[in-house]
Order: sequence, then structure tokens, then C-alpha cells
Amino acid sequence: MREGEIRALGEIAGRSIARPSAVARDVHGAVTQRVFGALGPLGLPVRLVHDTVSNLSYKGVGAALRAPLQAGGHALARTATPSSPSLAESQLGALALGAANGVFGDRLARDHADLSLELTVRRAGREVLLDEAGVADAFPDATPRLAVFVHGLCGTEQTWRFRAPGADPRPTYGALLRDELFYTPIYVRYNTGLHISENGRRLAAALEHLIAAWPTDVDRVALVGHSMGGLVARSACHYGHAEGHAWTERARHVVCLGTPHLGAPLEKAANVAGWALNRLPETRPFGDLFLNNRSVGIKDLRFGNCVEEDWCDCDPDEFLRDRCREVPFLPHATYCFVGATLSTRPDGLRGRVGDLLVTYPSASGTGRRRRIPFAVENGRHIGGIDHLRLLNHPVVYGQLRDWLGRDPPERSPSPPCDRHL
Repeated sequence: MREGEIRALGEIAGRSIARPSAVARDVHGAVTQRVFGALGPLGLPVRLVHDTVSNLSYKGVGAALRAPLQAGGHALARTATPSSPSLAESQLGALALGAANGVFGDRLARDHADLSLELTVRRAGREVLLDEAGVADAFPDATPRLAVFVHGLCGTEQTWRFRAPGADPRPTYGALLRDELFYTPIYVRYNTGLHISENGRRLAAALEHLIAAWPTDVDRVALVGHSMGGLVARSACHYGHAEGHAWTERARHVVCLGTPHLGAPLEKAANVAGWALNRLPETRPFGDLFLNNRSVGIKDLRFGNCVEEDWCDCDPDEFLRDRCREVPFLPHATYCFVGATLSTRPDGLRGRVGDLLVTYPSASGTGRRRRIPFAVENGRHIGGIDHLRLLNHPVVYGQLRDWLGRDPPERSPSPPCDRHL
């Protein structure tokens, strides 16, 4: 690990171990405030003494808990050399950073940039420099077709190698598309704790640089996103088109695998629980500790935010309010979805469970108040699998190959998605 990474980990560990004392302080303060409030002016002298002693005590406990870990982190950091590899360059380190970035990546970007993942194109686990020399070196076998794979929450590009327990290893979708349809697979890694719209802008910019540096003329681009990655892909298409990026003219397919276009049930449940805990001062610290401190990227999954207007100028923890403004599809791209359910059918009581993380109506964009305009022939339900199996499954690949193997018809620009109020 590098020096900055070790220091950041020490500081995070110190704050984490001291966090329970802060929760105890806040609960204590809420309870005593209610008691002294009932006493009125008679309790004011006692309250002043109590608050002074209490605050000093909790600060002392917190500092005592933080100090050893932070000091140890700083001492260990001094042993790192300039040539030390980054945590993000090892397989296990990248997986750990991907998970941490998903849970609190917005705070890492703000306070500990050394641990925050930048949006990068990866090849064999290494970052690809998006200039002519870097791209040519990373992709000596470049073809005119590009398949861009965008992972989901808490993941990295390695999640596309998912293998179900007990199953035999299978080639990735990227490897199969390369061999059968001559697509060059492009894998991105990004901080899933940031707003989806921010990652969409960054992906659009990265693809523009990649296409400009590509060794051959690019004929077509396909974006394949799993879960949150589908929303990031849609956002990138929107911002790329709005900013006049050349790559959007070559985009022919956008495929979303288990993407919560209309929101994810678990995030909605977390919003309800956090809102309830915030109603009382005595329970508010627990809401902040366990629920409301989740990243803004996770909160964007509540209703499938894709653009800045969906979340700006509002309370991120407001109670179940859908502010999403759907964005139109790219004019010459075919948008497709795959939705999974544990049951063999998407309807009925068992079908409502979806793939454990995303329901079929959300994955297909068919809600009561909102509708994502996927064409009927560009959707596919797969029964009997869960959310993670969408990352590497023969039936999913067969459908992906079918969609990407045919040219989409020319069509006029799509109208905005319907929103039924």
C-alpha cells in the first residue's frame, strides 16, 4: 500500500472505533435535554455543569479510542516507499475498495481521496491511459466494435467474472463477444458511492477520450450495465449526447441487466427506517449510524436517479419522494433489459420478490406512475436466478449475443419517457 492509503485507513479505523462513544454522547444528550427541558429554569445551573462535564468526558473517550489507531497508521505509513503498489492494483485490495466505495464512497472522495476510486478503463487489472500510446499498448487486438461493461454497486470490473457456488468456470461475456462477434471488451471501474449522474458524466468523458485514441475507426459501441451500472450507462448516454460527444453517434446498444430503473426495494426500506428513527432525538443517532450515512450512490437507487435534477436541491433522506425526470433514449441506439426473478414467472406472489434485490417491474421499467419505453422485443425475463447470476449466465449471454449481433433499425429521435401522475 502507498503512504496516503495507509494514513487514510488509520484515520478511518480510528473514527470507526470511536463512533460508538459519539452515539452514546448523542443519545445521552437527547435524554438529558428532555429531562432538563421539563425542569425549565430551575434546572439551568445543573444543566450547565452537566453538559460541560459530559462533553469533556465523551471527547476524552473518543480521543483515547482514536489515537492508537491513527498513530499506528501514521507510523506504518512512513515505512511505505514511493514505489509501493497501490491497494487498487491488487485483486483483493480492489475488491475491498470497491465495497468501501459503494458504502461511503462520497465521503472517501471528500476526506480520503487516496482511497476513492476514480472512473478508469481497466485492462488486466491495470489502468489504461486514454491517449494514443496508452490505448494502443493496452489493446493491440483492437477491433471496430466496442462492448463497454459497467459494474454495479460495491463492485469492480472483476465482478463480471462471477461464478455461482459449485459451478464450473465460464468465460466472461466480454470474452465470448470478442470471439463470436468481434467486440473488444472494455471494462470500467468507478466509485459507486458517488451520484449516478456524476459517474455518468465521467463515463461519457472517458469514452470520448477512448474513442479519440482508438487504433482503428470505431463502427459501433455497446454499453452493458449490471444493476447500478445500467443507470450509469443511461446517464452517460444522456450527458454524452447533450455535450455533443462523438461516441454517442456510434452507440448502437444499451443493455441493462437487473437494473433498478424505478428503484430498489431495499433502499426504499432503508429510507423508511431512517426516517422513522429520525423522528425522535433519542433514536436519531442510531438512524445516522446505521442508515442515513449510506452513500449518495446508494440513495440514488431509491427511485433510479440518472441526472442531477433528480437529486439536487432536496433532502437526500426525504420520505419516499420520487423526483426522477426520465431522459430520452439516444436516437440511433437500441435499449434492452434483462430482468430476473427467483420464480419461473415474473407475476404472482413469488414473482414480487424479483431477483432478491430488484423487482421485475423495476428492471423492465413498467411502473404505475413511471414507464421506461423499452420496446417489447427488447426485453427478456429469466426465471429461477438471482441478481448476481445475471453477471455470468448462459441464457443472459445468449440474449446479449442476439441483440448485439443484429443492427438496430434507423429511427427518429425518441420522445421523453412517459410519466403518469
